[in-house]
Amino acid sequence: MTIREPNDLHLWVQDRDTVLEYSDNVEWRYDEKPDYSRSNARLAEESTRNHPQYSLEDLVQNLVRTFDIEANFKTNPKQWISVVNDEFHMSTNGSKGYTVQDLIESGTYKALIGDTTHYKASEEDFESSTNLFHTAFPDGFLWEVLEVYSEPPNITFKWRHWGNFTGFYKDYLPTGETIEIIGMSVVRVTDDLKIISLEHYYDNTKFLDSLTSGGKPLEVTQEKQKPNKWFGLLKKLNFFGFPKRIWNWLKKKRSGKLETSRCPFKNLVS
Repeated sequence: MTIREPNDLHLWVQDRDTVLEYSDNVEWRYDEKPDYSRSNARLAEESTRNHPQYSLEDLVQNLVRTFDIEANFKTNPKQWISVVNDEFHMSTNGSKGYTVQDLIESGTYKALIGDTTHYKASEEDFESSTNLFHTAFPDGFLWEVLEVYSEPPNITFKWRHWGNFTGFYKDYLPTGETIEIIGMSVVRVTDDLKIISLEHYYDNTKFLDSLTSGGKPLEVTQEKQKPNKWFGLLKKLNFFGFPKRIWNWLKKKRSGKLETSRCPFKNLVS
């Protein structure tokens, strides 16, 4: 891979369109560069911050967005430019650390969420996990830096992740609402602002509760409540009334015998 930088600023802390423009001969996951044109348009309309160019907030935001491009689309770890490859690790809420290779294989959603009631990272792979959230947020799930609290080498910052929940999440109905996550991260960087480690902290339970708040469609609920097919067939044939019919027949037969024995002259007077 050839790295060309358009000015004195390192490529990995420039805006992502510039990163993509100057990334040559990259092994992309889907054999072509990702297209962020729709995401950029929405960011221009919905972002709550407009950080001054080259400010620390701007550089941190660009760095993490470059990292996100690489985590989701670059399949060759040697071509990642935003991290110190052999030292990098990422964790969420104190969980185990993920390496570059882990992220290539699993994607960022698994690493960011983990095993919870409504999402089991251990049961997902890159494709299934990505499709799950792309279906729930067909217009994208946007991200921005809100505030930066400390300078390098240990940068602490607050961020916002949001999207319109207009598609199904598993069997759960979309609510059409904007789901917003607010979190904190600590990124440890080198002198040239490459990522050594990245720690995220946020309420993943609240996020998934929002994705399941719409409930499931009635037909899904009914399907799960359907009895066994043999049970339904036997009920249709009135199988469960058969013992009752036998009992009534025996009872009637028995009562007839008792009535006869009660009057030995019955046949004579009838």
